[in-house]
Amino acid sequence: MRGLNFQVAALSTPIVAPVIAAARLRKGNTASAKGSGRLLAQAIKASRRAGVTGRILARADSAHYTNGFVAAALRAKIWFSVTARMNKRVKAAITAIPNDAWTPIKYPNAVWEETEQRRVSDDEVAETQVTVFTSRRKADHVTCRLVVRRVKRLDPVTRTKDGELSVHEELFATYRHHGFITNSTVSSIEADQRHRDDAIVEQVIVELKDGPIAHLPSGSYAANAAWLAHAVIAFNLARTAGVLASTRHARARWATLRTHLINVPARVASSARRLTLHLPRDWPWADAWQNLFAAANAPPRPTSI
Repeated sequence: MRGLNFQVAALSTPIVAPVIAAARLRKGNTASAKGSGRLLAQAIKASRRAGVTGRILARADSAHYTNGFVAAALRAKIWFSVTARMNKRVKAAITAIPNDAWTPIKYPNAVWEETEQRRVSDDEVAETQVTVFTSRRKADHVTCRLVVRRVKRLDPVTRTKDGELSVHEELFATYRHHGFITNSTVSSIEADQRHRDDAIVEQVIVELKDGPIAHLPSGSYAANAAWLAHAVIAFNLARTAGVLASTRHARARWATLRTHLINVPARVASSARRLTLHLPRDWPWADAWQNLFAAANAPPRPTSI
């Protein structure tokens, strides 16, 4: 938008809806990975200040398959899980995986396969070791796990114009491979399941674009950066409001929180120097809103000295 783009780092757990830990606006036609290492470091610092004491896993797509992002994770002593680019080294590592090393996975709910535009209910997962970023100096080389999920193609290629396929070509013509690098210590199947959840940040971006980031209001970079900062604050405040309101709203999307808790068709009346808020009659979210109102107006909790 107006030659600008923004980066967002979302913080979430399996039982808590995501909040935004870091965000930054960037100028011009900038590569997706530029500054992602610094953004990750800022997000980790914000997470620790917010009280996160457990293990952090940094997930990212192939746009952030860079030494800068992985090095930032290693410096912070956290796990990383980054989609690998299918370059020659990664393809060679996948080809070297023995056929009996693949473990079948059957998903309780079918998973959408974007490339083939269909849902799949079973895949196969395997892993190997790989050294990445070898084009850089030796100190920047990273040896880690390469976890690969493969999906059988509906229409595999059996021949080329020049003749039969080689073993290497046949493997990639028969299966679609999705690989990611990680330093986590969980099993291959669990690592794959956790990596799939990187789509959480995509949903956060969609929600921002459905709200204040639908358009940037100014031709001034500083004003637009301030607009993004305010959008992030509003997003996180709405998440907090949802947690205080009800269990259902604790995991609701931003649009739902705005509709149920913020855009309330209420009327304010003044009488005897008191303000009375008249809420809608038979309103289904009255209890949730009352919980939020009571929590927001309660005296602060005592802090230990």
